[in-house]
Amino acid sequence: HTAALTFFFFFNSETLISYDMVHYGHSNQLRQAKAMGDYLIVGVHTDSEIAKHKGPPVFTQAERYKMVRAIKWVDEVVEGAPYVTTLGTLDKYNCDFCVHGDDITLTVDGKDTYEEVKKSGRYRQCKRTQGVSTTDLVGRMLLMTKAHHSNIDSSDYQQHTDNFGKGHSPWTGVSQFLQTSQKIIQFASGQEPQPGDTIIYVAGAFDLFHIGHVDFLEAVHKLAEKPYIIVGLHFDQEVNRYKGKNYPIMNVHERTLSVLACRYVSEVVIGAPFAVTKDLLDHFKVDLVCHGKTEIYPDKDGSDPYAEPRRKGILRTVDSGNSLTTDAIVQRIIKNRLLFEARNQKKEAKEIAVIQAMKRKEEEKTKERAQAVL
Repeated sequence: HTAALTFFFFFNSETLISYDMVHYGHSNQLRQAKAMGDYLIVGVHTDSEIAKHKGPPVFTQAERYKMVRAIKWVDEVVEGAPYVTTLGTLDKYNCDFCVHGDDITLTVDGKDTYEEVKKSGRYRQCKRTQGVSTTDLVGRMLLMTKAHHSNIDSSDYQQHTDNFGKGHSPWTGVSQFLQTSQKIIQFASGQEPQPGDTIIYVAGAFDLFHIGHVDFLEAVHKLAEKPYIIVGLHFDQEVNRYKGKNYPIMNVHERTLSVLACRYVSEVVIGAPFAVTKDLLDHFKVDLVCHGKTEIYPDKDGSDPYAEPRRKGILRTVDSGNSLTTDAIVQRIIKNRLLFEARNQKKEAKEIAVIQAMKRKEEEKTKERAQAVL
């Protein structure tokens, strides 16, 4: 069977659809969808479709297409997929059914985009990942707090989330993410390096995992015939030391899942040492260490964290051709703050109207059943 994930890249389970914030919650829904069938097709909307129903996107459709293709559970991407999923769309791509999260997706006039396929019985549902939302991530950027970091109490942050979607709709809001070993296992490939593999080590924050990261990892992947890429993720406090402000936007648990979902990544070191030491290189039998064109921050004592791989002659600077950074993304979001807040409120209002209509319908059915008994 072919499972079509028409739960589009603009992942309608999220609040700020037009900001293209791809995170591990989206990847987890793709993972669940893939498990329902054998072949997963993901439909991705054009800029014009998103602008019509949600507002202007920050990233281009070409960037969104590539970002979706980089998620390891995706078999095929349909570019320019229609916003409303019809039986004709499923038949065109030989799909048995479509999958979406356990929230509702509405058109600009408030209609369920999956109404037709639901009525035909060709609709499946997967669980939304608790504790992550685009609203939450954007809120962290705008609030400039550090409460989302892994060792800081969240009360200060929770107190300020009201402005960023913690309303009455169960689909738009903020909740707490709790990492589990099972979730890591579900995302991990579980593959050990094989004889003949070139073991490549890269390290960094990989915060708000985005197309710049994808292009870098893809370029690294092309350096060897059989690459085995290990990503070393720095702990939150380490990232904050060299990045400052309220970075990282995503804590180390969230960043781990985001990176593991990428098809170019074989393994992740959670809380990797900032300096790439001889012990680390020997432990993982690293053949090559790669770094992008971005600045190399010094260690706490001012030393070069890449001194050892540089000494061994295995350090390589990789030019991905993409200069996009996490900082640039944050600036785009901040620039569109008012647009975000207005859109978020509008989306929640539509969702609440749907919930109320569903409640009224259920109450009417209950009354009818009660009268039938009498």
